[in-house]
Amino acid sequence: MPDNDSPQVPPASSLGLGSRALRNTTIVLTAKVIARLIALVTVLYMLRKLGQVQYGTFALLINLTAIVSVVLDLGFNVLFVREGAREHSQVQRYLRNVMSVRLFMSVISLLLLAALVIPFGLSGLLVPGFVLMVLTSYSTLLRNGLYAVQQLGYEALAVVLESAVLLGLILYGGSTGQGVAYYVWAYAIQYAFSCVYFAIVLAAKRIAVIGWRFEATLMREWFWKGLPFALTFVLTILYFRIDQPLIAAFKGLGQAGLYAAAYKPIESLLFVPITFLSIVFPVLSIYYRERRADLLDAVSRFYKGLLLMGWPVSVGIFVLAHPLTPLLLGRGFLASEPALRVLALALGIAFVNNAFIGALNASDHQSSFTWAAGWSVVANLALNLVLIPLFGYQGASWATVMTELVLGVAGWILTSRYVGRVPVVQLSWRVLLAGVIMGAAIYPLSTLDGFKVAIPIIAGAVVYAAFVLLLRALNSDEIGWARRALALAR
Repeated sequence: MPDNDSPQVPPASSLGLGSRALRNTTIVLTAKVIARLIALVTVLYMLRKLGQVQYGTFALLINLTAIVSVVLDLGFNVLFVREGAREHSQVQRYLRNVMSVRLFMSVISLLLLAALVIPFGLSGLLVPGFVLMVLTSYSTLLRNGLYAVQQLGYEALAVVLESAVLLGLILYGGSTGQGVAYYVWAYAIQYAFSCVYFAIVLAAKRIAVIGWRFEATLMREWFWKGLPFALTFVLTILYFRIDQPLIAAFKGLGQAGLYAAAYKPIESLLFVPITFLSIVFPVLSIYYRERRADLLDAVSRFYKGLLLMGWPVSVGIFVLAHPLTPLLLGRGFLASEPALRVLALALGIAFVNNAFIGALNASDHQSSFTWAAGWSVVANLALNLVLIPLFGYQGASWATVMTELVLGVAGWILTSRYVGRVPVVQLSWRVLLAGVIMGAAIYPLSTLDGFKVAIPIIAGAVVYAAFVLLLRALNSDEIGWARRALALAR
């Protein structure tokens, strides 16, 4: 959404793609809010049952599988969505080829995973970790078939069903005193359910029937096209995941558990920009091919929308970290409060960075963002290697904030070069000021504990909404555009 000083929005007749994206975003985001609430209950229950060390072990394994999963991806997930969005008739062909390549790469990934988990003494978790990694990879690929053709009603249902399946398994594990291995298998079963579900939906909707097919020429072409995506994925995964193994290596599983617990609410909230990106990305890809003159305006709208959502959440968690920590994480994780407060600062930056990721990938400049991700990983590793030995998990939290800043600046510079200059200052200052005013208003209420924390949360939402309107952070042109888009989406 452009700022008040930006050019006028496109006429209603040009809102077809945007309205479809808005409708899909509303459907999927509503479902994911429900699913994330279920998932939040699931994780909080598991935290209390496992404790610091066992949860640190679980989180370490999950992060190691995520690092190895880049071998399975090869950049094909993003490429599959982009090419499938452009040529719907080829979705089945693309899907079968990627499934076949992924089967071969799973053998290599098993060897790499073993090389990582055994030195940490997690050899007993190798098999469930490997199964979880492969099923997660195939589940993501299959659900991307729906994103490519923008048929997301079944995706919305899936995220709720998946969360319900996992919740049942976790509750059973907690009531019967199960260990870490059980919980890894529980997550694997959740993704097995997803694979079956999406395979049935894709076939029923006549989008694709799963199968095996290998075209060497196509896969060779995709390998080179997908290499920048793969490198970016590697760098992004390293950035997001490397801190927890480093904490475990330098400070032990106890501190790794404290950091993982603090990071979990932040990670859970990142589903919002990721959901928006996954839905908007095909639309931006089509804009780049068919309406290139409108691409910058669409990216600016995307940026401002993410900022409007992410900034108040970031400020709210920062101010209310003290009452939120025992409420969300439990009394056993009170020491996670400083990390939660610091990580909240990274959340708002992480929200808006997705606008630059989408702009560069959709405009076929994915290799440029690879450079941005590369510099971010260098910064992240350097900061973590300095700050973790000195300050432990709290040092890792500050490293995360500074790395998000590096990524954001690099992404903005590259987007300015290849797509156009997103007017960040014009788009941001009113929103930022509204959030700061909200934080100041709820600070006196930050001593309320337990479920009384709902009072400052509700008050903050009211204050933020009021000052967004008073400061004209969201103006009448933008509200009118949203109304026209919603009307067209019905």
